[in-house]
Amino acid sequence: MMYLAHTAHAQFCALWMSSVGWTLTAVAMGLIQWRIWRVSDMEIITSGEAWVGIWRVCFNSHTDVTPSFQIMHCRDISLTETFTPPEIGAGQVLLLLSLLTGLCGNAGGVYAMRNVYFGIKDSPVRLVFFITGVLCLLAAAMSLIPLVWNINSVVTNQTIKFPPEFQMPSAPTSQTVGCGIGVGMVGSVLMIFSGIVFCTYRLPVRSQLRTQPALSQAVHLDCTVPARPALTIMRGTDNPAFESHEHL
Repeated sequence: MMYLAHTAHAQFCALWMSSVGWTLTAVAMGLIQWRIWRVSDMEIITSGEAWVGIWRVCFNSHTDVTPSFQIMHCRDISLTETFTPPEIGAGQVLLLLSLLTGLCGNAGGVYAMRNVYFGIKDSPVRLVFFITGVLCLLAAAMSLIPLVWNINSVVTNQTIKFPPEFQMPSAPTSQTVGCGIGVGMVGSVLMIFSGIVFCTYRLPVRSQLRTQPALSQAVHLDCTVPARPALTIMRGTDNPAFESHEHL
């Protein structure tokens, strides 16, 4: 196998980007600040702000503790609940699939880079890089769907009918995009760029060096070896002074 390490510098950077993007996607999935609700009734939500994630709903309150302290109340959002909106349910399912697909893509990138740098023979480097790129792009697409869907819900100020035990208002006065969506978007963009770089990997073209056969090995069509050309010996004129010196 020919030396390929110098051809995969861009793919090495792409592997770094895909690893960071996958990590950011995992972080975004655990954050609660996907949709920030601002409420006017601050009797229970004393901070006037609640955070809606894809797994939990949380807000700070002073009602259950002394006025100088606050406690965070959180309630889990289940996929099987009737009040769970489709954009949050899609986020729970698609982000998990995105993490699994991205993990497989990063593993494929590590395997391909290992074969490139260690010169493993009979390794389909081009095919492995292409599969890695497709997996990264697929992971980015699956994470972008719930991210964009929740952004649209924030822009249109859509509400969620939470049960009474959640102590959430029926509708917010306004809502904004939280840092959870921002982190997920950055991770998805990194996965897209890395997938494109992986898919565009090309093997170098081998240079076909044409060597001329040695003259002594050239054979005529009649299987006879041609004779070497006679060497012409150039003889100069004798030096009289040198000859007279020899006779002394």
